[in-house]
Amino acid sequence: MNVVEARGLTKIYENRLVALNTVTIDVAQGTVLGLIGPNGAGKSTALMLFLGMQTATAGSINIFGQPMSLASGDLRKRIGFLPQTGAYPPDLTPITYLDQVGMLFGIPKQLRKQRIAALLHATDMLQASAQRIDHLSSGQRTRMGIAAALINDPELLLLDEPTVGLDPEGRSYTLSLIKDLKRRGRTIILATHILPDADQVCDRVAVLNHGKLVYHGSVAAMKQIAYHNTVDIMVDGSDIPDAVQSLAMQFKHVQFDQSSHETIRVSFGNGVGDFAGELGVILGELARHELQLRSIRQVGELEDALIQRLGEDRMRGFARALDDQVTLIDLLNPERSENG
Repeated sequence: MNVVEARGLTKIYENRLVALNTVTIDVAQGTVLGLIGPNGAGKSTALMLFLGMQTATAGSINIFGQPMSLASGDLRKRIGFLPQTGAYPPDLTPITYLDQVGMLFGIPKQLRKQRIAALLHATDMLQASAQRIDHLSSGQRTRMGIAAALINDPELLLLDEPTVGLDPEGRSYTLSLIKDLKRRGRTIILATHILPDADQVCDRVAVLNHGKLVYHGSVAAMKQIAYHNTVDIMVDGSDIPDAVQSLAMQFKHVQFDQSSHETIRVSFGNGVGDFAGELGVILGELARHELQLRSIRQVGELEDALIQRLGEDRMRGFARALDDQVTLIDLLNPERSENG
């Protein structure tokens, strides 16, 4: 079942700024989707449309199988939202703030108290629960915001840059909390430009660039964009440089690099048909050089893949611009077009 279904979603502000451009995307139940891309790519706009707090210029969006709009208060009751701004009432405490949020959702008093206590414990906010919000650290405010987003026991959770501005401890705790929600089967959409965060917690990613969706798929497949058929082989032994040199001479179609003292990076060309078979032969050669295998891991960094995908999209944009320019020149100069 898809919790989110967007079709041709477009948002244009003041007839001049295209924030989203015909985005089509599905989010299945229980998935953690990372909306990633540079600042200004359209991530926050997409979240506001998913939440029904803005109206799309074109296209449609269904949440829980129903059309989402400004009037869809019944659907919003089933969604939790952590805004990027974090503008909370400074003179309230986490307890009083969460109590007010719970009242807005219409949660009965007794159930509200139980949920507030459980959420303060889950977000490690018990000791700070009676402090004024303006006295909280940025990490504590973020955790309080997550607690507020969960107070209605939402089926869908939207998080807008939840780790921006946090110190390493606050960032680590926030990511651990998201992982715990993931294990509990929550459907989460996480907008972030911090790629290691998306790599840690997301099942799938959607890459936005200038409002366009340039990739939508699994994190593993995204990484393969940057490093296709590449593995790191960790070995023990004293003859690694000689082994690498020997392998490079024997396997002309494979690239070997000693990327660290104990790691050999092996990159197979696109023409290699039997990837596993070739790798088995190479491992046999390493054993012949008396190198002991420690581990093998597939190589791929989300950041490298994102840079490559954005670069490809930019080049496609250049190509389209050049094609449009040639077409315009032909239209303005029909004789040139006829003469070739």
